[in-house]
Amino acid sequence: VNSAKNNLDGTRLLDQAKIDYEIKEYEYDEDHLSGEHIVAQVEIPAKDIFKTLVLKGNRGFLVCCIPVLEEIDLKKLAKLSNNKSVAMIHMKDLLATTGYIRGGCSPVGMKKKFDTYFDCSINECDKIALSAGKRGYQMIVEAKQLLAYLDAVVGDVIRR
Repeated sequence: VNSAKNNLDGTRLLDQAKIDYEIKEYEYDEDHLSGEHIVAQVEIPAKDIFKTLVLKGNRGFLVCCIPVLEEIDLKKLAKLSNNKSVAMIHMKDLLATTGYIRGGCSPVGMKKKFDTYFDCSINECDKIALSAGKRGYQMIVEAKQLLAYLDAVVGDVIRR
């Protein structure tokens, strides 16, 4: 069905798991790397577009996906993930840790399976958009299917 985009790491695994998705391309711009830039091009409500953050806590690496225009609350995530504290990893460590580069980091298809957390706002979404594993590509997938596939924990992790 979706084999045309099989150069996208995340989508290959969704194909294997028989999870349907749709690909939306957008113009990636290194100088304008923001949630607003993606929202303006992908034509999906901002609340349904999630960005992937990679962090490290005292228990190791973890992944957290939050709505693209929101900010993470590190204390809330630490508590949810049973870490004393968590911090974003350095950009220079992203590729070695995940296999992905900034602007193309997806929770699907990382080098290792890390504990994955989603903000509870995902419960209000039927489908969400998130990086397909390459800059300029978003994959749209059913929220419940993705949560089950990633064995993700859902909780309140954004600043309110």
